[in-house]
Amino acid sequence: MKLTTVTHVSVDGVMQGLGGPEEDCRGGFERGGWALPLFASDNEAARYVNQVYQRASAFLFGRRTYEIFAGSWGAIPEMIASPIGAALNSRPKYVASTTLTDPWWADTTVLSGDVATAVGELKAKPEGELQVHGSGSLVRWLLDNHLVDEITLLTYPMVIGQGTRLFPDTGPDTAGY
Repeated sequence: MKLTTVTHVSVDGVMQGLGGPEEDCRGGFERGGWALPLFASDNEAARYVNQVYQRASAFLFGRRTYEIFAGSWGAIPEMIASPIGAALNSRPKYVASTTLTDPWWADTTVLSGDVATAVGELKAKPEGELQVHGSGSLVRWLLDNHLVDEITLLTYPMVIGQGTRLFPDTGPDTAGY
């Protein structure tokens, strides 16, 4: 399986809390829901994101993103019925976590031991696409461990000014990756 990361970022690299005001307030983040105006006014963007989810064979999440998605795409009837919800609820989900022990979202497997080996085994499957949505810490870890085959950045034409960024201000050069 090809491992693809799909990350929504602002022009200044923020990926935190794009879906709603209370989605992720860590660090005093007060600008949640910043991506919604684009989807309200641009159906082309929503169609594209729906297509991205449809091509997934399985999903891999970090614990925090998994809990956000399970509480929305896996629980709210309108979201479950949407194209994204249909994809998420009909395909296997994997969560890299040492703290999640009892996932309640159907068809979820927790990867808590040797995550690199577990992800390698998923990638060894002959066909399909394993997608990682959000999950910034996990994405950075996957990149550090050379497990990512493709990076998709959906860049929004706005500056958020605060919040967690996909890539830290300092770190290793991955240009030769």
